[in-house]
Amino acid sequence: MKLGRYRFVAILQRLLVGVATLIAASVLVFLGTAVIPGSPATAILGAEANPEAVAKIEQRLGYDKPLVSRYLDWLGNAAQGDFGLSAVSVAQNQDKPVSEIISRPMWNTLCLALAAIALLIPASLILGVISALKANKWQDHLISTFGLLAASLPEFVVGALLVSVFFVGLDLLPPISLVAPGEQPLSNPKILVLPVLTLVLTLVGWSARLVRSGTIEVLKADYVQMARLNGIRERRVVQRYVLRNSLAPSVQIFALCIQYLFGGVIVTEAVFQYPGIGTALVMAVNSHDNSLVQAIATILAAVYISINIAADAIVIQLVPKLRTQV
Repeated sequence: MKLGRYRFVAILQRLLVGVATLIAASVLVFLGTAVIPGSPATAILGAEANPEAVAKIEQRLGYDKPLVSRYLDWLGNAAQGDFGLSAVSVAQNQDKPVSEIISRPMWNTLCLALAAIALLIPASLILGVISALKANKWQDHLISTFGLLAASLPEFVVGALLVSVFFVGLDLLPPISLVAPGEQPLSNPKILVLPVLTLVLTLVGWSARLVRSGTIEVLKADYVQMARLNGIRERRVVQRYVLRNSLAPSVQIFALCIQYLFGGVIVTEAVFQYPGIGTALVMAVNSHDNSLVQAIATILAAVYISINIAADAIVIQLVPKLRTQV
């Protein structure tokens, strides 16, 4: 009961810090878009737009209110999932809710990220553990060289190489990942293969190397050496002692990778013309749609914070001594 109470308090503390961090991030996002010189309505309609039309759009979007009042209204609505109206849609007399516009790109990015995570985590664990168990042998050197090469190449280079091999050379996979309106990305899995491989290859070398370092530290631990001296088979030592105790540092590594997958897919989506949240963010910035930019940036911040909290909760569960450190 006592350990359970400590664990609950530790996780609650992280939740409260996460909420405070998200509010601070929302303030920065809102101020960042609010202090941009010029009116979004003028930017959308053009410099020679009718002043009455500009004023009407600004009033519809609430830009005629004081900044603090606008933020508090926006924050209260955002907490309920209402991010307001798209500025571009208001200028076009369509009044589309931001939540409606971003729902499809968010789902597309979620499919892409989950598919990459499903490959990245087992691949990193397998390569990292093998590299640690075969430290300074040819297997370790091969995995390390591959990881260093993959990590040194940016996403657009990896994507271009994959297109050259699988489309130009082998004609097996499409070079772009377009999703038809009304369809799901999973309805045509082929379009996900190259973007997923691009994301995995750019991350697996770095994450596997960090898993290797954590596993080597565990292999040096006294309890592992004692298990070996007691005659326990090496496979059982690895399964029972090494893997479980190397999971704690690996959780933080994978949390960083997952954060990148959700927030750093802009380049990959652009290379393959994939209609995800990164593409939507770029289009929103180019069209001066501040409402859309605020919503996407805040949602990505919430995803980052949620992943950190989940990773901390898993580590607290895996490492008993952290349950009392509150």
